[in-house]
Amino acid sequence: MADLNERDTKLVQYLSEAYGKERELETTLEAHIAMTTRAPYLKRLKQHLRETKAHAKGLERRLKKLGGGGQTTQTAVGKAMAAAKGPLHMIRGSGEQEKMLKNAKTEYFNEHEEIATYLAIETLAEKVGDRETAKLAKGIRREEERMAKFLEGQIKSLAGAVVTEEVPSAQRKARARKPARAS
Repeated sequence: MADLNERDTKLVQYLSEAYGKERELETTLEAHIAMTTRAPYLKRLKQHLRETKAHAKGLERRLKKLGGGGQTTQTAVGKAMAAAKGPLHMIRGSGEQEKMLKNAKTEYFNEHEEIATYLAIETLAEKVGDRETAKLAKGIRREEERMAKFLEGQIKSLAGAVVTEEVPSAQRKARARKPARAS
């Protein structure tokens, strides 16, 4: 890495963290795609994987322009962590719908972490006058917000599917019980 001033060092730090997370999530999304059977959910995960790869490329380009370039370690660590978690995601839950629900919850969590990351990068970049980085972060943040909103709907739908798949119909609606009469 070239000698960077404090401003660019901080920008590179935050962008590198975001880059490592994007590369980690590529591996996670690939594992979740392999386990997803609902067509609309599967289609959106594949679309988000393409977005995630594009985010990583955009971050990499910006990092190079700022003089950064040491992202390979973070990438390797992130991908290794995601690869280690993949088999665990295969055994979560007792049924197919529950596995997808747990994956959607994990994805929802990750989207919100990314939203916070990009909001911080956007704000930092604005405060130091780096319009290009601010614009990049804002664009990525908006895509992450759209994915989070989609996942919110999937979580609701999948929770209902878990009930249908795993709870007998007689037990699905809580019946109001009459209080016992006092004698």
